[in-house]
Amino acid sequence: MLTKTKIYLSSPHMGGSEQKFVVEAFTTNWIAPLGPNVDGFENDLKSYLGGEKHVAVLSSGTAAIHLALQLLDVSKGDEVLCQSFTFSASANPIIYQGATPIFIDSESDTWNMSPELLEIAIKDRIEKYKKPKAIIAVHLYGMPYKANEINAIAEKYGIPVIEDSAEALGSRYFNKECGALSDMGILSFNGNKIITTSGGGALIVKSKELKEKAVFLSTQARDNAPHYEHSSIGFNYRMSNVLAGIGRGQMEVIDDRVEARRQNFEFYKQHLSQYKEITFLEEPENFFSNRWITCIETESFELREKIRLELLKDDIESRPLWKPMHMQPVFKEYLHFTNGTSEKLFDKGLCLPSGSNLSQDDLFRILNNIINTLKL
Repeated sequence: MLTKTKIYLSSPHMGGSEQKFVVEAFTTNWIAPLGPNVDGFENDLKSYLGGEKHVAVLSSGTAAIHLALQLLDVSKGDEVLCQSFTFSASANPIIYQGATPIFIDSESDTWNMSPELLEIAIKDRIEKYKKPKAIIAVHLYGMPYKANEINAIAEKYGIPVIEDSAEALGSRYFNKECGALSDMGILSFNGNKIITTSGGGALIVKSKELKEKAVFLSTQARDNAPHYEHSSIGFNYRMSNVLAGIGRGQMEVIDDRVEARRQNFEFYKQHLSQYKEITFLEEPENFFSNRWITCIETESFELREKIRLELLKDDIESRPLWKPMHMQPVFKEYLHFTNGTSEKLFDKGLCLPSGSNLSQDDLFRILNNIINTLKL
């Protein structure tokens, strides 16, 4: 009897050239943290993002957000406005800095930070406390947030924006690459992302000076001296030359990976849109999503769970949408400005398998399971 293979939500997908760069690192003995692959990967990303941006590759997207907050001098007593509907890594670095997160709910047409609620929150904090130090907005599941509106509000009140593009490399907003739309951007190359270095991330800044400061902080803040001299607290956040080699190989196939993920979305939409119990998030005009994860919204919590559990029985991984930060036990005491959008999406939404290496057989197996469940 044949055993069905497990279908993962979003598994790594190698392109073929990654091993060449890694072998080169071994052959030349560039196993130390820095080396030619680090410079090469940063240049690849800079070229892909376009514009006058500077890129520092790091150990994770979380490290990139942490360094961004460091560069903005966020510290104890400061408040940072953060999208609530996201993964906890968007918010955790605020706590690392001893600052206070204030959570902002989403809008229904992008599932991302509501510009209307953002401005309400800013006005409230200025009136009752003091001006927030930064804004962290997230391109969720690859769908761009309304950067023009968010940036305009941020500029109006003089608050910098950290653009969490961990899930959105390859997405575009008004034909500009996500990750390069705001004051600072961050990327993630975790194993489940659109491209991966197994673990890793990047910080995107506007000047060479800011990049140099980020690199300084990410390499233990060692002063220019013949001995180990430290005038600042640093971190061990730099990406290694070996992992950067994987990234260089992945950058050669990123356009193919985006196209494959978008085709997955179109497959699900084509075959499931006829069922009134399921809806999909459409792209607004001038938005281009990499469709990192295909998400559906069902008509009820009960149906979401029914679909998820039936998929699980067939060894197919799916997952509820992110539980909003303002609902998380660790953040329950913090102020939030909400409208019910993210709570509804968490209640009814489901992430479907979306890897760029899914076969047609995989997709039809998933589809048939969902259709059969809807008929139960």
